[in-house]
Order: sequence, then structure tokens, then C-alpha cells
Amino acid sequence: MKILNYGSLNLDYVYTVDHIVKPGETITSSGLEVHPGGKGLNQSVALARAGAQVSHAGLVGEDGTMLLQTCKDNNIDTSFIQTTDIRSGNAIIQIDAGGENSIVLFAGANRQNSVEYIDEVLKNFGCGDLLIVQNEVNLLDYMIGSAFSIGMKVALNPSPFDDIVKSCDFSKVSYLFVNEIEAGQISGETVPDKMLSAIRKIYPNVKVILTLGSDGAYYQDADTVYYQPAFAVSAVDTTAAGDTFTGYFLSEITQKKSPQQALFLASKAAALAVSRKGAVSSIPWKSEIDCPTES
Repeated sequence: MKILNYGSLNLDYVYTVDHIVKPGETITSSGLEVHPGGKGLNQSVALARAGAQVSHAGLVGEDGTMLLQTCKDNNIDTSFIQTTDIRSGNAIIQIDAGGENSIVLFAGANRQNSVEYIDEVLKNFGCGDLLIVQNEVNLLDYMIGSAFSIGMKVALNPSPFDDIVKSCDFSKVSYLFVNEIEAGQISGETVPDKMLSAIRKIYPNVKVILTLGSDGAYYQDADTVYYQPAFAVSAVDTTAAGDTFTGYFLSEITQKKSPQQALFLASKAAALAVSRKGAVSSIPWKSEIDCPTES
């Protein structure tokens, strides 16, 4: 099985603040750092550090040198990444004293994909291969439909959840990764077990992975539901926790591990990630997972 992550590559501008800024409020940050990020890149790094061989497709601007180097440093195949004259995507991230975050995205090059480029990339993959996508690139519905039509499995993280992602056919998705907010938007429910039940009725063949932060995570397929408690850690920065979880879970699944095993390792990896600052820099290597509370 070949793994393709067709996703965003961002430069993250991370501001350290006492609290997340409120409407109409002006505050002063105590620090600013620039990191490689984007849900796509984060998930590719997590896959690679978990031991998977992954190719990344997407677009960067002329300012994307750091992003390409990050891929290479993590043994991610960059042969499908193209450079455009549009500035790379970036994010403005506020991290408060409790480790919670607030994010504003600028799509930039990430939303300059064309049908021709997508077709050119996907012709290198086929039946049984895995496509991973998030809602930080354009033509998401076309990517999902095209991959499904050639027999690829599709893993979707529908974040941010908006009208674009609502237009996608979730029935063509094999693995759907959602947090509590996204699951509620899909299901119309507010309690995890009711969310899962409602999603199963709407999309009976979709494997759902519901992450609840410190309340753990669920896996659901057509026949079973598994729950994994979260590992207790002192949170410093939750920015890439979900992406770390997604990458580790999919790496385990593609290595023929059970959903329970995948949930366990992904939860351990996410716990270690939240104990560190940054996005890519917080994602652990598999060799570190035995000590999830170590910073």
C-alpha cells in the first residue's frame, strides 16, 4: 500500500499570550516563533515519525524552503510538491497560559490546486492505496471522488468544518477523523455515543475516529465501537495533537495493527505532543512513545 497525503503546508506564526484575544481587545504577546506546520504537513510528519513511508502532494510559494526542508528532514517524499508564485499558506496561532490555542488561517498556495495537477498526482496511485486529505486545500471534493473512483482508500479530517467540506461525499471516505465539534456538526447530537450512533446511521460503511482531547477517543466501524482513555499530561501546546493522533493511527492501521492498538499508540503520541511547544516540533518519534510525559 502506498500512502499519499494531499494536504496543506503552512508557515505557523505562533504568539504566546496570557489569554486568547477577545473581540475588540488588543493585547501584547510575550513571544513570537515561526514554525513549519499546516494540518497536511503535520500529519505527514506524524506518519513518517511513526514509521510509515508517505508521499506529500501540495503547493508552496517561493517562501516555502523551510516547508520542503522539513519534509526532507523527516524522509517524506516531496516529488509531488510544486512551487507557485503565490505566497505559502500560513497561520496566526495564539497559545495561552493553559496551552489552549486559537488559529487563523491564510490559505495562500494551498488553495491554488488545479484539476490537472490533482490528476497528474493521482495517476501514480491506485487500488488499495491510501489518500489522506484535510479541508485546508481546494478541490477537496474532486480529490475524494477521483481517489474513490480508482479504488483508493480515503482518510478525511474535515477541518475546518465549513460549507466546502459539507459538499463532499462522506460515503466515499474510509476513515473519518473528527473532534467533538465536527462530530456534532455532522450528527446534530451533543453526546459522544449519540454522535457515533447518528453518524453510523448516515454513513454505515465509514470508519469513524472521534477524538475528545482529555476525554479520550473512540473508534467505530459498522460492527464495533472501541474507547481509549487519554493519557494524563500537563498540556503546554495542543496545536498538533489531533494531527499527531491521525498520523499515528493511520500508520498503525496501514501496518495491519488492530483499531485498538492504533487508538492506544495514537493516544500516547498525542499526549507527548501536547507536552511540547510547536506543531511539527512537538510530534514525537515512535522511539519516544514509551515515555509520553517526557518533554
